Amino acid sequence: MRLSDLLTVLPFYHASATLDDIEISGVETDSRNIANGNLFICIEGFTVDGHDFIDQAIHNGACAVLTEKEVKASVPVIQVDDTSRAMAIVASRFYDDPTRQFPLIGVTGTNGKTTVTYLLESIFQQYKKKTGLIGTIQMKIGGDAYPVHNTTPDALYLQKAFHQMNKQNVETAIMEVSSHALDMGRVYGCDFDIAVFTNLSQDHLDYHKDMNDYLHAKSLLFAQLGNTYNERQKKFAVINEDDPNYTFLKRSTAQHVITYGCQNGAQVRATNIHLDVTETAFTMDTPIGTVQINSHLIGKFNVYNMLAASAAAICADIPLKVIKGALETVQGVSGRFQAVDGSQDFAAVVDYAHTPDSLENVLQTIKGFAENHVYVVVGCGGDRDKTKRPLMASIALKYADQAVFTSDNPRTEDPQAILDDMTEGLHADHYQVIDNRRDAIFHAVDLAEKGDIILIAGKGHETYQEIGHTRHDFDDREIAKEAIQAKEN
Repeated sequence: MRLSDLLTVLPFYHASATLDDIEISGVETDSRNIANGNLFICIEGFTVDGHDFIDQAIHNGACAVLTEKEVKASVPVIQVDDTSRAMAIVASRFYDDPTRQFPLIGVTGTNGKTTVTYLLESIFQQYKKKTGLIGTIQMKIGGDAYPVHNTTPDALYLQKAFHQMNKQNVETAIMEVSSHALDMGRVYGCDFDIAVFTNLSQDHLDYHKDMNDYLHAKSLLFAQLGNTYNERQKKFAVINEDDPNYTFLKRSTAQHVITYGCQNGAQVRATNIHLDVTETAFTMDTPIGTVQINSHLIGKFNVYNMLAASAAAICADIPLKVIKGALETVQGVSGRFQAVDGSQDFAAVVDYAHTPDSLENVLQTIKGFAENHVYVVVGCGGDRDKTKRPLMASIALKYADQAVFTSDNPRTEDPQAILDDMTEGLHADHYQVIDNRRDAIFHAVDLAEKGDIILIAGKGHETYQEIGHTRHDFDDREIAKEAIQAKEN
């Protein structure tokens, strides 16, 4: 593509040279990934400034650079006011606006995003539709999986990914959309057709100044659905009516709203809910009919996840019998209320619960069917919201017979300082502090007797522990298996 043609999507820019004869072979923001003929976009990040790597990018083959600072270079320089915003516009144009080629569903909220996206993937695949998925765990195109480094990657990565999905004939794409991504504009250029809100509870207050700021960031997904209507491409906002922020989010969008919940009034509603240790059953009333659901997913929070996915699927014209079949087929999501089975006579469950609300939801579920003692192993991440640390500890002690407080991903913080934040002001005495996470898991397993339940919370699907700036191999599920085997021997 000619650079001059590519830049027609930018209304204002200053070029240091004529651009008509320059052909662009690709767009990159990482100088290390530059190939011959690439346009290098300089992004000023929190710790690294792309403007400092212009010479390296040119050495690697960049034929032009897009900057927001006045610089001199041996190749044409295109200067704009905001390269992050320009990147989204340019990337969307370069990759031929891929999200206009298939429906895109975005899922946001504090908890449940991953489960809802995987349920939607299962529903669409049950309907024989090829899916693409971008989330916390990985990116998937059909049956192929690729690693991702952020819950929601940046705009360039997304446009590349959606272009790849389009080339591979994806018929519906589904993605998790974090509050950080919305606030930073990472999803600029993504044409969402359905936006789903799960819930809002305390998290990320290390980034957002308060809960109102956090809510506002979430609401951007719904505002960005647009103000106009196209009967051939209807857009929908799917909102949890039981969440206190329902009215605010409803007012944030001009598009069609479909609600879900367990209380009167929701359009997709669960009644006659039965929860136990092996399955969840409920009646689901919807605008297109009523159906009985018997699912392998455990807990009331998963009822909400199933309702959210079902409401979005209904908006996409998926038949109710297909939705039912998919919900009843799904066995679970990696690291979400995942049982660790070593033929022991007690239960061990690994869950990603890393917020006060999600930890309470999971522990409430466990207490609902626990026959004996409940143990919880939990910590808090470093370089993250410090105000939730004592809340996490208090919730653990409220529901567990014994809590073991330990390290999560301490990152650059002192693990002991994080634990001190968790335990400061606690009046209960039914807890222990073991900063080594492996030792903490082994200790909980050693305590467990027949009929007990251990919850290992906070890291879920993660296969690493981040200490300093290094990720070390660590999987709660594998460590729990080792501990169970060691106990049996």
